[in-house]
Amino acid sequence: MKTTIVASNSPITVVGGGQVGPDDLNDALQLAPMCVAVDGGANLAVAQGVEVAALVGDFDSVTSETLSRIPSARQFKLAEQETTDFDKALRSVAAPLIVAVGFSGGRVDHQLAALSSLARHLHQRCLLIAGTQLIFLAPPNLTLPTRAGDIVSVYPLAAVRGQSRGLEWPLDGLELSPLGRLGTSNRATGALTLSMDRPAALLMVPRDLMQQVAQALLRPDAAGWPARAE
Repeated sequence: MKTTIVASNSPITVVGGGQVGPDDLNDALQLAPMCVAVDGGANLAVAQGVEVAALVGDFDSVTSETLSRIPSARQFKLAEQETTDFDKALRSVAAPLIVAVGFSGGRVDHQLAALSSLARHLHQRCLLIAGTQLIFLAPPNLTLPTRAGDIVSVYPLAAVRGQSRGLEWPLDGLELSPLGRLGTSNRATGALTLSMDRPAALLMVPRDLMQQVAQALLRPDAAGWPARAE
């Protein structure tokens, strides 16, 4: 069940307890100054002096010292084990864009679960910082100022079709699927225009396009997919 805990008219940073690069949290906060921590992600936020607007999760990896530094009114323990902490955060936050850090690296099963969450919460515009890449669910329509030579990967989570302009190997007329044709390691020939027929593809682009990607996802022509019935 979706219960909104934090709502904002501006982008929100969500920080998890996975591997975080030295600039990840700061880069995210530059785009999205409000911080929501997911379980152990609160340890990092508090250690870096970042104000935590809300802490969500099952609290199995947040330290008692960290908890003592976050007002109890901002702590939202969601103890059910049917979903991951990232799922809990995505269903608890309402914002025009979520910038997520600390959900890649480390355990592969955690990474895969986070990627599935991007598709499960398809109505959310969520940008995941993952090392040198940005990962997000491809919206119905997207225009992005990629540069010639940029690596652009389209990874299908289910059978999906799309159309593209600005890719060395266009998607037009192709069906992508996780057990069939993939769209990874493509290259941009210039600005990218992409449309997909269903919310089942992850788009991966260079991290140094973060500002441009955020702006593109916030444009009306990149309207997200409608939420599934809860």
